[in-house]
Amino acid sequence: MAERPARKPRKPHSAQVVRTERLTPHMQRVVLGGDGLADFSADTCTDHYVKLLFGPEGVTYPEPFDIDRVRAQFPREQWPVTRTYTVRSWDPERRELTLDFVVHGDEGLAGPWALRVRPGETVRFMGPGGAYAPDPSADWHLLAGDESALPAIACSLEALPAGAKAFAFVEVSGPEEEQKIDSDVEVVWLHRGDRPVGEALVEAVRALEFPAGRLHAFVHGEAAFVKELRRLLRVERQIPREDLSISGYWRLGHNEDGWQESKRDWNARIEAEQEGGTAAAA
Repeated sequence: MAERPARKPRKPHSAQVVRTERLTPHMQRVVLGGDGLADFSADTCTDHYVKLLFGPEGVTYPEPFDIDRVRAQFPREQWPVTRTYTVRSWDPERRELTLDFVVHGDEGLAGPWALRVRPGETVRFMGPGGAYAPDPSADWHLLAGDESALPAIACSLEALPAGAKAFAFVEVSGPEEEQKIDSDVEVVWLHRGDRPVGEALVEAVRALEFPAGRLHAFVHGEAAFVKELRRLLRVERQIPREDLSISGYWRLGHNEDGWQESKRDWNARIEAEQEGGTAAAA
Protein backbone atom coordinates (compact mmCIF):
# COMPACT_ATOMS: atom_id res chain seq x y z
CA MET A 1 0.00 0.00 0.00
CA ALA A 2 1.38 3.41 -0.95
CA GLU A 3 2.19 5.71 1.90
CA ARG A 4 0.18 8.89 2.28
CA PRO A 5 2.13 12.00 1.36
CA ALA A 6 3.26 14.04 4.33
CA ARG A 7 0.85 16.82 5.22
CA LYS A 8 2.19 20.18 4.18
CA PRO A 9 2.82 22.48 7.14
CA ARG A 10 0.22 25.19 7.47
CA LYS A 11 1.80 28.58 7.19
CA PRO A 12 -0.26 31.46 8.55
CA HIS A 13 -0.21 34.81 6.86
CA SER A 14 0.95 37.83 8.82
CA ALA A 15 -0.42 41.28 8.01
CA GLN A 16 -0.71 44.72 9.53
CA VAL A 17 -3.84 46.74 10.05
CA VAL A 18 -3.86 49.56 7.50
CA ARG A 19 -7.08 51.30 8.49
CA THR A 20 -10.49 50.72 10.06
CA GLU A 21 -13.91 52.13 9.29
CA ARG A 22 -17.30 51.99 10.99
CA LEU A 23 -19.73 51.12 8.20
CA THR A 24 -22.93 50.93 10.23
CA PRO A 25 -23.74 50.80 13.96
CA HIS A 26 -23.10 47.03 13.90
CA MET A 27 -20.56 46.58 11.11
CA GLN A 28 -16.86 47.41 11.39
CA ARG A 29 -14.38 47.21 8.51
CA VAL A 30 -10.72 46.30 9.00
CA VAL A 31 -8.29 46.58 6.10
CA LEU A 32 -5.07 44.55 6.28
CA GLY A 33 -1.89 45.03 4.26
CA GLY A 34 1.90 44.76 4.39
CA ASP A 35 4.65 42.56 3.01
CA GLY A 36 3.23 39.53 4.80
CA LEU A 37 0.49 39.39 2.15
CA ALA A 38 2.96 38.92 -0.69
CA ASP A 39 2.10 35.21 -0.84
CA PHE A 40 -1.63 35.68 -0.30
CA SER A 41 -3.87 35.03 -3.28
CA ALA A 42 -7.57 34.63 -3.92
CA ASP A 43 -9.25 33.23 -7.00
CA THR A 44 -12.73 33.88 -8.35
CA CYS A 45 -14.68 32.63 -5.33
CA THR A 46 -16.94 35.29 -3.87
CA ASP A 47 -17.32 33.56 -0.50
CA HIS A 48 -13.61 33.50 0.35
CA TYR A 49 -12.93 33.38 4.07
CA VAL A 50 -9.94 33.53 6.37
CA LYS A 51 -9.47 32.21 9.88
CA LEU A 52 -8.09 34.86 12.20
CA LEU A 53 -5.85 33.63 15.02
CA PHE A 54 -6.35 35.12 18.48
CA GLY A 55 -3.88 34.17 21.21
CA PRO A 56 -4.90 34.29 24.88
CA GLU A 57 -4.04 37.51 26.66
CA GLY A 58 -0.48 37.47 28.01
CA VAL A 59 0.69 34.55 25.85
CA THR A 60 3.48 35.14 23.33
CA TYR A 61 4.68 32.69 20.70
CA PRO A 62 8.18 32.15 19.26
CA GLU A 63 9.04 33.65 15.89
CA PRO A 64 8.71 32.73 13.13
CA PHE A 65 5.18 31.82 14.12
CA ASP A 66 4.27 28.20 13.37
CA ILE A 67 0.79 27.04 14.33
CA ASP A 68 1.75 23.36 14.36
CA ARG A 69 4.75 24.03 16.61
CA VAL A 70 2.57 26.08 18.95
CA ARG A 71 0.08 23.24 19.26
CA ALA A 72 2.90 20.78 19.88
CA GLN A 73 4.73 22.85 22.49
CA PHE A 74 2.04 24.83 24.31
CA PRO A 75 -0.77 23.52 26.54
CA ARG A 76 -4.15 23.51 24.82
CA GLU A 77 -5.48 26.43 26.84
CA GLN A 78 -2.69 28.59 25.37
CA TRP A 79 -3.39 27.73 21.75
CA PRO A 80 -4.75 30.55 19.61
CA VAL A 81 -8.45 30.31 18.82
CA THR A 82 -9.80 30.92 15.34
CA ARG A 83 -12.64 33.08 14.13
CA THR A 84 -13.81 32.81 10.52
CA TYR A 85 -14.59 35.88 8.44
CA THR A 86 -15.52 36.39 4.81
CA VAL A 87 -13.17 38.36 2.59
CA ARG A 88 -15.11 41.43 1.50
CA SER A 89 -12.47 42.29 -1.06
CA TRP A 90 -8.88 41.53 -2.05
CA ASP A 91 -6.79 44.05 -4.00
CA PRO A 92 -3.71 42.18 -5.28
CA GLU A 93 -2.05 45.32 -6.66
CA ARG A 94 -2.23 47.23 -3.37
CA ARG A 95 -2.02 43.97 -1.38
CA GLU A 96 -4.98 44.99 0.75
CA LEU A 97 -7.40 42.53 2.31
CA THR A 98 -10.73 43.89 3.53
CA LEU A 99 -12.75 42.14 6.23
CA ASP A 100 -16.10 43.25 7.68
CA PHE A 101 -17.11 42.32 11.23
CA VAL A 102 -20.55 42.20 12.82
CA VAL A 103 -20.19 43.81 16.26
CA HIS A 104 -22.44 43.83 19.29
CA GLY A 105 -20.54 45.88 21.86
CA ASP A 106 -18.35 43.71 24.08
CA GLU A 107 -20.04 40.47 22.99
CA GLY A 108 -17.81 37.84 21.42
CA LEU A 109 -14.13 37.89 20.53
CA ALA A 110 -13.54 39.19 16.99
CA GLY A 111 -16.13 41.98 17.07
CA PRO A 112 -14.66 43.79 20.09
CA TRP A 113 -11.18 43.26 18.64
CA ALA A 114 -12.22 44.89 15.36
CA LEU A 115 -13.50 47.93 17.26
CA ARG A 116 -10.33 48.49 19.26
CA VAL A 117 -7.58 47.41 16.84
CA ARG A 118 -5.40 50.23 15.50
CA PRO A 119 -3.31 50.73 12.33
CA GLY A 120 0.08 49.07 12.57
CA GLU A 121 -1.01 46.15 14.72
CA THR A 122 -0.11 42.66 13.46
CA VAL A 123 -2.77 40.11 12.55
CA ARG A 124 -2.21 36.41 11.78
CA PHE A 125 -4.64 34.28 9.86
CA MET A 126 -5.02 31.08 7.86
CA GLY A 127 -6.57 30.77 4.41
CA PRO A 128 -8.20 31.62 2.21
CA GLY A 129 -10.92 29.02 1.80
CA GLY A 130 -14.04 29.28 -0.29
CA ALA A 131 -16.10 27.38 -2.84
CA TYR A 132 -18.85 29.57 -4.32
CA ALA A 133 -19.12 32.09 -7.13
CA PRO A 134 -22.25 32.91 -9.15
CA ASP A 135 -22.42 30.56 -12.12
CA PRO A 136 -22.71 32.70 -15.27
CA SER A 137 -24.48 29.86 -17.06
CA ALA A 138 -27.40 29.87 -14.61
CA ASP A 139 -30.66 31.46 -15.76
CA TRP A 140 -31.11 33.28 -12.47
CA HIS A 141 -29.61 33.66 -9.01
CA LEU A 142 -30.94 33.74 -5.47
CA LEU A 143 -28.86 35.17 -2.61
CA ALA A 144 -30.23 35.24 0.93
CA GLY A 145 -28.62 35.74 4.31
CA ASP A 146 -28.31 37.72 7.49
CA GLU A 147 -25.54 40.15 8.51
CA SER A 148 -22.94 37.39 8.69
CA ALA A 149 -23.50 36.60 4.99
CA LEU A 150 -23.67 40.23 3.86
CA PRO A 151 -19.98 40.51 2.81
CA ALA A 152 -20.23 37.40 0.64
CA ILE A 153 -23.58 38.43 -0.82
CA ALA A 154 -22.22 41.90 -1.63
CA CYS A 155 -19.10 40.44 -3.23
CA SER A 156 -21.24 38.01 -5.24
CA LEU A 157 -23.60 40.70 -6.50
CA GLU A 158 -20.66 42.85 -7.57
CA ALA A 159 -19.26 39.87 -9.50
CA LEU A 160 -22.44 39.25 -11.50
CA PRO A 161 -22.30 40.31 -15.14
CA ALA A 162 -24.43 43.28 -16.13
CA GLY A 163 -28.00 42.28 -16.79
CA ALA A 164 -27.88 39.03 -14.83
CA LYS A 165 -31.23 38.09 -13.29
CA ALA A 166 -30.85 37.88 -9.52
CA PHE A 167 -32.88 38.26 -6.35
CA ALA A 168 -31.06 39.27 -3.18
CA PHE A 169 -32.57 39.26 0.30
CA VAL A 170 -30.54 40.48 3.29
CA GLU A 171 -31.95 40.55 6.81
CA VAL A 172 -30.51 43.16 9.19
CA SER A 173 -31.66 44.57 12.51
CA GLY A 174 -32.95 47.85 11.05
CA PRO A 175 -32.62 50.43 8.26
CA GLU A 176 -29.46 51.87 9.79
CA GLU A 177 -27.67 48.61 8.92
CA GLU A 178 -28.25 48.81 5.16
CA GLN A 179 -25.14 49.24 3.00
CA LYS A 180 -24.40 50.51 -0.47
CA ILE A 181 -23.50 47.67 -2.86
CA ASP A 182 -22.01 48.36 -6.27
CA SER A 183 -24.48 46.31 -8.27
CA ASP A 184 -27.48 46.92 -10.49
CA VAL A 185 -29.37 44.20 -8.61
CA GLU A 186 -31.88 45.72 -6.22
CA VAL A 187 -31.33 44.26 -2.76
CA VAL A 188 -34.41 43.61 -0.66
CA TRP A 189 -33.44 44.72 2.85
CA LEU A 190 -35.48 43.00 5.54
CA HIS A 191 -35.56 44.72 8.94
CA ARG A 192 -35.68 42.18 11.74
CA GLY A 193 -36.65 44.41 14.65
CA ASP A 194 -37.74 42.15 17.52
CA ARG A 195 -38.50 39.14 15.34
CA PRO A 196 -36.40 35.94 15.51
CA VAL A 197 -33.33 35.87 13.27
CA GLY A 198 -34.22 34.65 9.79
CA GLU A 199 -37.99 34.67 10.14
CA ALA A 200 -38.40 37.54 7.69
CA LEU A 201 -35.93 35.91 5.28
CA VAL A 202 -37.85 32.65 5.15
CA GLU A 203 -41.09 34.53 4.53
CA ALA A 204 -39.57 36.62 1.75
CA VAL A 205 -38.01 33.69 -0.10
CA ARG A 206 -41.20 31.66 0.23
CA ALA A 207 -43.18 34.54 -1.24
CA LEU A 208 -40.85 34.86 -4.22
CA GLU A 209 -42.32 33.81 -7.55
CA PHE A 210 -39.54 31.61 -8.91
CA PRO A 211 -38.70 32.35 -12.57
CA ALA A 212 -38.35 29.55 -15.08
CA GLY A 213 -34.90 28.16 -15.78
CA ARG A 214 -31.95 26.94 -13.80
CA LEU A 215 -31.38 28.55 -10.41
CA HIS A 216 -28.01 28.97 -8.70
CA ALA A 217 -28.49 29.89 -5.04
CA PHE A 218 -26.39 31.12 -2.13
CA VAL A 219 -28.05 30.89 1.31
CA HIS A 220 -26.00 31.38 4.47
CA GLY A 221 -26.39 32.70 7.99
CA GLU A 222 -27.93 31.46 11.23
CA ALA A 223 -28.35 27.68 11.12
CA ALA A 224 -32.05 27.47 11.96
CA PHE A 225 -33.33 29.62 9.10
CA VAL A 226 -30.78 28.06 6.74
CA LYS A 227 -32.34 24.70 7.58
CA GLU A 228 -35.79 26.02 6.66
CA LEU A 229 -34.62 27.50 3.39
CA ARG A 230 -32.71 24.36 2.52
CA ARG A 231 -35.94 22.40 2.93
CA LEU A 232 -37.76 24.89 0.72
CA LEU A 233 -35.15 24.71 -2.03
CA ARG A 234 -34.18 21.03 -1.93
CA VAL A 235 -37.42 19.31 -0.89
CA GLU A 236 -40.21 21.61 -2.01
CA ARG A 237 -38.60 23.21 -5.05
CA GLN A 238 -36.44 20.19 -5.99
CA ILE A 239 -33.36 22.31 -6.71
CA PRO A 240 -30.36 20.03 -7.40
CA ARG A 241 -27.80 19.97 -4.60
CA GLU A 242 -25.01 21.03 -6.96
CA ASP A 243 -26.87 24.28 -7.67
CA LEU A 244 -26.95 25.27 -4.01
CA SER A 245 -24.37 26.83 -1.74
CA ILE A 246 -26.18 26.61 1.58
CA SER A 247 -24.81 26.30 5.11
CA GLY A 248 -25.06 27.76 8.59
CA TYR A 249 -22.33 30.31 9.28
CA TRP A 250 -23.36 30.38 12.94
CA ARG A 251 -25.95 29.01 15.33
CA LEU A 252 -27.89 30.94 17.93
CA GLY A 253 -26.64 30.17 21.44
CA HIS A 254 -23.25 28.84 20.27
CA ASN A 255 -19.89 30.53 19.84
CA GLU A 256 -17.80 29.53 16.83
CA ASP A 257 -15.86 26.88 18.75
CA GLY A 258 -19.04 25.13 19.88
CA TRP A 259 -20.73 25.46 16.50
CA GLN A 260 -17.76 24.13 14.54
CA GLU A 261 -17.58 21.07 16.81
CA SER A 262 -21.20 20.18 16.09
CA LYS A 263 -21.65 21.62 12.59
CA ARG A 264 -20.67 18.52 10.64
CA ASP A 265 -23.07 16.29 12.58
CA TRP A 266 -25.81 18.93 12.35
CA ASN A 267 -25.40 19.25 8.58
CA ALA A 268 -25.26 15.49 8.10
CA ARG A 269 -28.44 15.00 10.12
CA ILE A 270 -30.32 17.74 8.28
CA GLU A 271 -29.12 16.47 4.92
CA ALA A 272 -30.21 12.94 5.74
CA GLU A 273 -33.66 14.14 6.83
CA GLN A 274 -34.19 16.40 3.86
CA GLU A 275 -32.62 14.21 1.20
CA GLY A 276 -35.05 11.51 2.31
CA GLY A 277 -37.85 13.98 1.73
CA THR A 278 -36.44 14.83 -1.66
CA ALA A 279 -36.38 11.18 -2.70
CA ALA A 280 -39.97 10.72 -1.52
CA ALA A 281 -41.10 13.75 -3.48
CA ALA A 282 -39.37 12.62 -6.69
